[in-house]
Amino acid sequence: MHEQPNLLIAWLEQAGLSHTFSVPITYTLIIFAVFFTALLATWFVRRTLVSSLIKIIRNNRLSWDNALTDHFFFTRLSWFVPVLIFYIAQDILLPPDSQWLKFVPRLILCGFILAGIRVISALLKAANSIYRVRHLQTGKTIRGYIDAIRIICYLLGGILMVSTLTGRSPWGLLSVMGGLTALTMLIFRDTILGFIAAIQLTTNDMIRVGDWIEMESHGADGDVIEVSIHSVRVRNWNKTITTIPTYALIANPFKNWRGMTESGGRRIKRALHLDMTSIRFLTDDELDKLEEIRILRQYLRSKREEISKYNRARGAETSGTINGRSQTNIGLFRAYISAWLQEHPKVHKKMTFLIRQLKPGPTGIPLEIY
Repeated sequence: MHEQPNLLIAWLEQAGLSHTFSVPITYTLIIFAVFFTALLATWFVRRTLVSSLIKIIRNNRLSWDNALTDHFFFTRLSWFVPVLIFYIAQDILLPPDSQWLKFVPRLILCGFILAGIRVISALLKAANSIYRVRHLQTGKTIRGYIDAIRIICYLLGGILMVSTLTGRSPWGLLSVMGGLTALTMLIFRDTILGFIAAIQLTTNDMIRVGDWIEMESHGADGDVIEVSIHSVRVRNWNKTITTIPTYALIANPFKNWRGMTESGGRRIKRALHLDMTSIRFLTDDELDKLEEIRILRQYLRSKREEISKYNRARGAETSGTINGRSQTNIGLFRAYISAWLQEHPKVHKKMTFLIRQLKPGPTGIPLEIY
């Protein structure tokens, strides 16, 4: 089989320099020159074109495109420059009889694949950041889907690179991986479980970034700061970070306090225990003095008028409190607590509001605030 003459040898022969430099030295100098040119071109592109793009993006009015620079999209895109230079100069890098002659084009093609994967990965990260900023109030995230797509890209890229280096069809490698299904499931078990769990969590809206969750089995009690395909990170109230496997949120119970946060209020359930022996009726003089309290004034006047009408209608003797209705100190105390809480600016007026007397116990009569 006739081999095609190397372009470098042909050029040296035309220039009359074939006897000036030996072949090994010539190729060493050429390889060094190509590497130097690739480095210089990459540096020049990054210092001029990439830097200019970054400045334009940082100084414009748009905010979403900042994610491209935050995840080094243009920097990774510049890696195509040295690979392209090596691709153009591949015919002069090696002598025609070199055993590396078939391997170098494959290696350069792998460089294109690797650079492409890194660019796609940066673009996916930027898309996740843009989505997260746009949905910051709702806390929705697509991190699980982005991670799954990145894993698929890396997997396909790895298959293409191996296929390129070995000269075999990628479908053959996929069939081999299909035959090793059990081993693949064992190796990627956590990734597969996390991917399915992330889809369930996102689809059913079970968890969002910013949610307050409580999961006793993993010692988590705080705000969700990150949701990915492999783990969910929770910042606890003591500022420690708890990392929970994503699939654990499907397999184990947890409490999400988002409903309370969205409602605008949080339940308070406390009881004041009163001594039963201190409960008594109030005299008229005590009621007159208690009318000086502003928040009780209207209640006392309406209540005294109501009791007075009740006793007159039934002919009850007012000389003895046992013969008619009278006000007690526990009833007035309950009215005072209710009026004070109704005026409190941080008490939700449209939610359940109860001040009730419960069953007496060993510690007295509970007066519950709900």
